[in-house]
Amino acid sequence: MAIADIIKYEGDNSTFIWKHPCEDFNTTTQLIVHESQEAIFFANGQALDLFGAGRHTLETQNIPLLRKIINIPTGGETPFHCEVYFINKTEQMAIRWGTDSKVQYVEPTYKFPLAIGASGEMTLSVEDSRKLLVKIVGTEICLDRQSLVTYFRAVLMTKVKTYIAQTMRQNAINIFEIDEQLETFSRDIHAKLADDFLEYGVNLNRFYVTTIVKPDGSPQYEKFKELHFRQYADIAEARLKQQTDIIHAQTEAQKVVIDSQAQATKRAQEGYTYQQERGFDVAQDAAKNEGAGQFTNMGIGLGMMAGVGGGIANMVGGAVNTAFNGATEKPQTQPPADAFCENCGAKLTPGAAFCDECGTKVAVPDNICRNCGYQFERPGKFCPKCGTKREG
Repeated sequence: MAIADIIKYEGDNSTFIWKHPCEDFNTTTQLIVHESQEAIFFANGQALDLFGAGRHTLETQNIPLLRKIINIPTGGETPFHCEVYFINKTEQMAIRWGTDSKVQYVEPTYKFPLAIGASGEMTLSVEDSRKLLVKIVGTEICLDRQSLVTYFRAVLMTKVKTYIAQTMRQNAINIFEIDEQLETFSRDIHAKLADDFLEYGVNLNRFYVTTIVKPDGSPQYEKFKELHFRQYADIAEARLKQQTDIIHAQTEAQKVVIDSQAQATKRAQEGYTYQQERGFDVAQDAAKNEGAGQFTNMGIGLGMMAGVGGGIANMVGGAVNTAFNGATEKPQTQPPADAFCENCGAKLTPGAAFCDECGTKVAVPDNICRNCGYQFERPGKFCPKCGTKREG
């Protein structure tokens, strides 16, 4: 007969509480408790001691050599009853839960009745071993995950279903956007359930709502689902068209800029400016009219036409000369600000005798003042308008 027994945990890790089969053990029995465990020693129906991790010696009134004599009055059973319960303190994760029936409520957006369910996972651990053992386990041999969830099913179902129905109504949460609220649901329901679990010595470490079960297949639900997604499809199509129009407008603007840059490059390579090009266009239009008398009606002075003709003589000399053939009323005067070199087309300095760019002599009629462009009416040595000395 063994003088001492060895008692240690022999259950699996998914069990919260496990009762060791060895009872009425001898004095000096060795109790082995692991780091993730606690052990409660019962004697004569009372929870006497709570043991943490380590090796402990249990002393009882069960003396091996005298057991037979002491047990005679009780028919061979010891009157000094003792037992040990092991409590698993590890945090047990991925414990599944789910509503046993659908939550009935009126969808706030489309105002039609719906029935939805919910499911998820939670993480539990033992907070108070003695409280859990006394309030829930009692005299049972073990308490596993499934048994513990069963004990709490009523409070789970009541608070989860009530919360979801109230929250969706108060916050007007659309059934088709409910998955966006899972994190909020998880956090709020966890706060509502924590005290209920803690009352029985269990810590609700984490609580997750992972799935909202929608009434897929219901004709009414499918009808409103189609309406909802069609509405968002129309919005998406309108936004796409708007973006396409913006891109098209940007593309057209870029083409205009590119064409302008290309035209400017062309002018620079061929040696004329935008103003000169516009003058050429005007000269061409003027050349098509009957006689120079049309210039006055168009608001175009002969001096400007002369500048245009001089600036781009190589390109449009024919058109300009044609326009000037009909102008015989007065000799042409030289505008001081808009004269151009007949050779290179560069703008001339008022009163200059030679071009600043190519050195070509400026052809000015003898009866025109080289400085101010005044037309002399009689011979003389100085311009009667600006005082510049006349040549010749």
